[in-house]
Amino acid sequence: MNGLNPEQNEAVQTLSGPLLVLAGAGSGKTRVVTFRIANLIRNGIRPNRILAVTFTNKAAKEMRERISSMLGRPQKPKWGKDADADNKPVIGTFHSNCVRILRRHARTLGYPDHFAIYDRGDQESVARDVLRQLHVHSGMLKPGDLLSHISRWKNSGVKPDAAPFQARTDAEHVASMAYSRYQQAVKLAGAMDFDDLLLLTEELLSENEEVRLQEAGLYDHILVDEYQDTNQSQYQIIKQLARDHRNICVVGDDDQSIYGWRGAEVQHILNFGKDWRDAKIVRLEANYRSTSAILHMANELIAHNKTRHDKVLRPARMGGQKPRILQFKNENEEAEKISEEILRVIESHTREPRDFAILFRTNEQPRVFEQSLRKFKIPYSLVGTQSFFDRREVKDLLSYLKVIENPRDEVALLRIINFPQRGIGAKSVETLMNTAVQEGRVIWEVMLEAATLAKLPINAQTGINRLHHIITELRAAMGVEPAAEKGTKPELVQGLRDLIAKIDYFGVLGRMYTDPEELDARKASVEEFVNALADYANPRRKPTLTGFLEEVALVGKEFGEDGKQKDNYNAVSLMTYHSAKGLEFPIVYMVGMEEGVLPHRRSLADNGDDVEEERRLCYVGVTRAEDELSLSLPLERKKWGKSRPTFVSRFLYELTGQADNPKRVESIQGARKEATFSSRPRKAGKPTGKGASNGKPKRQPTAKSRTPARSTKRR
Repeated sequence: MNGLNPEQNEAVQTLSGPLLVLAGAGSGKTRVVTFRIANLIRNGIRPNRILAVTFTNKAAKEMRERISSMLGRPQKPKWGKDADADNKPVIGTFHSNCVRILRRHARTLGYPDHFAIYDRGDQESVARDVLRQLHVHSGMLKPGDLLSHISRWKNSGVKPDAAPFQARTDAEHVASMAYSRYQQAVKLAGAMDFDDLLLLTEELLSENEEVRLQEAGLYDHILVDEYQDTNQSQYQIIKQLARDHRNICVVGDDDQSIYGWRGAEVQHILNFGKDWRDAKIVRLEANYRSTSAILHMANELIAHNKTRHDKVLRPARMGGQKPRILQFKNENEEAEKISEEILRVIESHTREPRDFAILFRTNEQPRVFEQSLRKFKIPYSLVGTQSFFDRREVKDLLSYLKVIENPRDEVALLRIINFPQRGIGAKSVETLMNTAVQEGRVIWEVMLEAATLAKLPINAQTGINRLHHIITELRAAMGVEPAAEKGTKPELVQGLRDLIAKIDYFGVLGRMYTDPEELDARKASVEEFVNALADYANPRRKPTLTGFLEEVALVGKEFGEDGKQKDNYNAVSLMTYHSAKGLEFPIVYMVGMEEGVLPHRRSLADNGDDVEEERRLCYVGVTRAEDELSLSLPLERKKWGKSRPTFVSRFLYELTGQADNPKRVESIQGARKEATFSSRPRKAGKPTGKGASNGKPKRQPTAKSRTPARSTKRR
């Protein structure tokens, strides 16, 4: 037990009864879990009578390796019922443990012992068949959308017969009907999907007492890691397994509960003391990761959440550089200056690229950082998301622009020829391709000839004429061909806006993606693509569509298709707050600290009340930093290619001890109006201090000492 602090030692030495270990960020959580398992074994508990449950295979593997190194080679008992069993702790994910239970009792639920586990492709095949049986048009509900609805219901413990009562929209009502057929089809095939593993295990343990007693009797102690991330099924499974012996230890941090969107319920860890009345609570508050200057901000911030366990992180590393709050003219300057700063530090040989992380809230934000990092030839890795220009909606619009710039681009033309649907079906496309091959010409040329059109159905002819009209009109408007009126200035950004309107692209997205959050993210990517074109066009005297497409094409050449140098893991990390959880970096940049970004605008729509999880996200970001932390925002951000003023995030006021600042209220009110689509949004006041012109950083919320914030130059 050498090296454990008093709180860690208390958790490790508590060997019976319900135990809640509130493990703050950087407090040595994994160390406590592994030491406690080792101590249980040291005190006579058979290793294979201990069940430890994690959320990821990586965490389970790490736990197994640590315990193996502590215990050495496991010894089998020479007699008794466990003589022939592997005498080691049972460590695995929720899903792997559920598979073991279901393999033993599948027939009780009407499934074969050797049931199959369907992957995403199998699920989509079944979903497609079910929607076909119900005569549901793809415009109403696509297979992927149906699976999203079903997964959300299953993670909330909602069975097919209860789903209709949960439905609110037309699409959800259709999905609730399809859910029942989908479940029947999967079961008839002798299979389960990934979510069934949890839902059916919960059903088995809740409704069959004999099975519950058998499964619960396998273990004398249960440990659960990341308990704040449990959904309803996982919560009930653990409760059923532990309710007899009551030797349950859960480890987690309610302040880092950030997965509510996928079914996790923070109330499970908040109510642990109510569920287990005699529970002991141990708080691990000593933080070994971050400096005291960083932790001071983290504690100031999270104290504003009302529903949480009372705890304060205590630094093991005193002092440290005070976190900086940086303001920039716009998001391009934000990316440019931060990239420059990272380059200077790397070139000084005091840090490696891997020491830096840039954290953001939405998947659109890294676009300008990708471009800036590539410009300065700084290797980076985009973690947990795809490169901006690889997204479907971006590729769709890029293909249209490529055809506008060069109709002979057949790859781009074939992508958009019938997207959105305009009556040019697969057979018509095949006819066009065959004619083009036979005559040695490109598809665009044969599309426009009367002889070719005569071979096609009326719908296809109409669709081709409509597409030709759109492309021809936009070629003139965007300056690819001479404008109708001499002297007319080509307008690239307006041309792209017109294109989106002419093809009703938002209507297309609305039919493709019924989940509100998914649809919102897709629309945001479209908006960011318009901003990307504006960023290219605005500073140039004679911008051209050809120039923009060349710039986009060159973006990935040097760094590869995936947005990072191949075989180079020494790279700056670009990631969302969700992806960053559990990681740590010497130097962290939290960018886009604005109302509507963090907290996200979705949390502002309902009168701004649903922000506690957003605050936990911010807290997770702050506590990733070991040595240095910078929080930044642009004073303006482009929306549909036009610059709009931003509103300072309430979190910047809170983490600097200025929650009572009246400008915080102005900022919240202004952002809330924008979130509810006010026609005349009001620009909120910036934090304390006088401004500066020419985009120079202004004074902002500072620490209680009221010292001015540092400039963007590193000392």
